[in-house]
Amino acid sequence: MRDMAQNPQDAEGMPVLPRLGGRRSSFRERVADALRAALIAGELRPGEVYSAPSLAARFGVSATPVREAMLDLAKEGLVDTVPNKGFRVTAVSDRQLDEYTHIRALVEIPTVVALAGTADRVSLEALRPAAREIVTAAAAADLIAYVEADTRFHLGLLALAGNAHLVEVVADLRKRSRLYGLTALVEAGRLLASAQEHLELLDALLESDKTAVHEIMTRHLGHVRSLWASPGS
Repeated sequence: MRDMAQNPQDAEGMPVLPRLGGRRSSFRERVADALRAALIAGELRPGEVYSAPSLAARFGVSATPVREAMLDLAKEGLVDTVPNKGFRVTAVSDRQLDEYTHIRALVEIPTVVALAGTADRVSLEALRPAAREIVTAAAAADLIAYVEADTRFHLGLLALAGNAHLVEVVADLRKRSRLYGLTALVEAGRLLASAQEHLELLDALLESDKTAVHEIMTRHLGHVRSLWASPGS
């Protein structure tokens, strides 16, 4: 897990945590986002119990916001509370992962294809820094940063369709997913290729090439399930 204690600090001396989706959020919410990214990336493993103090030490923050953030994740069904011990990460079955990916494909592919030729170039180019962050994180084998940047990119892209509820639905599906295979992809040197699909997708959108956008999105979401979420990938 990335050592959050290495992060820059804000004016109050608190670690600067990511703001997923580019939204303004409280420190507690940013801690929850970082924990959620670690959970999605498979760095917090299902069935294992984690205490707030141990997680706080790993993230370079105090135990209180971690405990509060984990309670938020418990409300989402991502962890269970274990009295006097901490929090156990809930398991997600293969069938659930299949269902989440199927719904994402039904929602995201046509939405993004429709953006080809309708989204303005300035808004699309504004997503390029996040796409480059995904590539940088993949090259550095920083899985938490990868998930964070990937979330910002995809939710930011979907937001261009102007349907806030659709973005919320996809954000919830992403929270519930697990990308256990990311570590194996890093070790096999294959994560970087998947990361570069984000830049490829942006270029296709800027060229208004709907056929290419459809092909890239289909391939990319296929990776989410067949490669990223497979423990033995």
